[in-house]
Amino acid sequence: MENYVREIALIGQENFEKLRAARVAVFGIGGVGSYAAEALVRAGVGTVDLIDGDVVAESNLNRQLVALHSTLGKNKAEVMAQRARDIDPTGRYTAYPLFFGEKTKDVFDFSRYSCVADCIDDVEAKALLLTCVRAAGTPVVSCMGAGNKLDGSAFCVAELEKTRECPLARIMRRKMKEAGVTGVVAVYSEEKPLAPDRSGAAEGERMIGSLSFVPSAAGLLLAGEIVKQIIR
Repeated sequence: MENYVREIALIGQENFEKLRAARVAVFGIGGVGSYAAEALVRAGVGTVDLIDGDVVAESNLNRQLVALHSTLGKNKAEVMAQRARDIDPTGRYTAYPLFFGEKTKDVFDFSRYSCVADCIDDVEAKALLLTCVRAAGTPVVSCMGAGNKLDGSAFCVAELEKTRECPLARIMRRKMKEAGVTGVVAVYSEEKPLAPDRSGAAEGERMIGSLSFVPSAAGLLLAGEIVKQIIR
């Protein structure tokens, strides 16, 4: 395949075939998830399931690959699936326009996946996803907090239990310990989060600041870890 010739030169045909045979699910197609999903597609992962119940909003334009003026109001998972097909029409990309939770968890058979990418922001949904994936014995790479950060180079990969500095990782460590869940690989930032100016936030809104080059860095690092796990 001509579009993968440079990749095959680097990793070899055998490893590339592993990627073509792999099936990965990306939960959350936002600032982190959209970059992770596209990197997986461009790396040649043969089957990618894309899960997000949200639609593209103007506030997404500064950091999400799926966010264009032409996609405003459209479901993020469906936009990402269409984009993936435009990159590689031979791949299998399925959009699930839903939010993961107690009511939708049974839609997914996690034992079918080579790996799962967790790019969900909601803490309860995130904890449920990690619990379900690990119960199935499936590898998962989970992104911790990417908001209120300025340094894209501060992201690291480690076992969840070994993360530090990140407030979301602290919460997830506790939740996973309570659930008896181990084996979660985390992408996290060692940069201390900044305090954003919330004067422009709507009433009741929890304003989280974000720049284009920070969640994208996390998403690319996450995708790279999944690719390495598949061909390892």
